[in-house]
Amino acid sequence: MIQWQKSTYSGGAAGNECVELALDEDELLLRESDAPTRILPVTPTALAALLCDVQGIRTPTRP
Repeated sequence: MIQWQKSTYSGGAAGNECVELALDEDELLLRESDAPTRILPVTPTALAALLCDVQGIRTPTRP
């Protein structure tokens, strides 16, 4: 069974949807907590780039 991890910023109350992350063997998985059947596999590099983009951090591979 995949163990999903939710950000502590989302809180635990109902209606606090957020992105969840899991590790399944050697693959990272992302999903929206309000749409749990839609799962996106991502590489560590892609996840790092997403997090940098969300935070507005310029990465060496981004122009």
